[in-house]
Amino acid sequence: MKTPKILSLLAAVLLLTLLFTSVFVLDETKQAIVTQFGKPVGKPLTQPGLHFKIPIVQKVQFFDKRYLEWDGDANQVPTKDKKFIFVDSYARWQITNPLQFFIRLRDERSGQSRLDDILDGETRNAIASHDLLDIVRSTNREPEVSDEVMEDLENLDKITVGRDKIEALILKRANERTSDLGVQILDFRFKRMNYVDEVRNRVYDRMISERNRIADQFRSEGQGEARKIQGNKERDLAQITSQATREAEVIRGKADAQATSIYASAYNRNAQARELYSFLRSMETLEKSFDDKTSVILSTDSELYKYLKRAN
Repeated sequence: MKTPKILSLLAAVLLLTLLFTSVFVLDETKQAIVTQFGKPVGKPLTQPGLHFKIPIVQKVQFFDKRYLEWDGDANQVPTKDKKFIFVDSYARWQITNPLQFFIRLRDERSGQSRLDDILDGETRNAIASHDLLDIVRSTNREPEVSDEVMEDLENLDKITVGRDKIEALILKRANERTSDLGVQILDFRFKRMNYVDEVRNRVYDRMISERNRIADQFRSEGQGEARKIQGNKERDLAQITSQATREAEVIRGKADAQATSIYASAYNRNAQARELYSFLRSMETLEKSFDDKTSVILSTDSELYKYLKRAN
């Protein structure tokens, strides 16, 4: 009695297992193909929902339906004008035919590796076929020069191709090579470009030298302006001092004349006053003219001698 029940239970479990393994869910971000003994069977599955396969015999290979990222390695590449630069690029790609992609590449890792070969190769070819100026510039617009420091920018050579067209050319040639792989490259861009270390160091040295030259020029102009200001200051100071001295002498002369006039009017009233005034003026002259070490020879007709004789 138990044996038939056990067999029935096992059969039910086996049936459920087969049923569950024959059904799979396809997410909206995925696409898939069904393989039987490693070979694809039927058309690719791109619509999300429930799908069926033969259990055990068939397997499902899932592939991403979304845009995928490709990030290249920075490579040293010579330009047409023999300048070595590091080029770092990136791209976006998509699996458009999962069946063809599975036949040619099997999985996304292989697809990334194949894109490395294609995009890096086309990038090298494009860089080597164009001058550096075409690679780093997109248009021939006039540079905005704000001062004489950037005056060298006014003489930039004109480009004939430009970076945008080079990127479009790489994208076109890469898609031609991936047309039988079941993928499409949607976009390609240069992420970063720079000189190699040796050339970059020389460029930096030249930039430093140029900035030092400009700094020396500004410093020289500043020193010249400082000397000009200093000269103007000394000239103005001498002019002001001379004017002040002249005015002081004029004022002093007027004061002396006024004082003399006052003295004269005060001492010119009678003979005694005039004699007193003459005596005081003579004494002031003696006080200012002589000291202990002064020797003087006076005539007997001198006014000073008259007072000295009278004192003796």
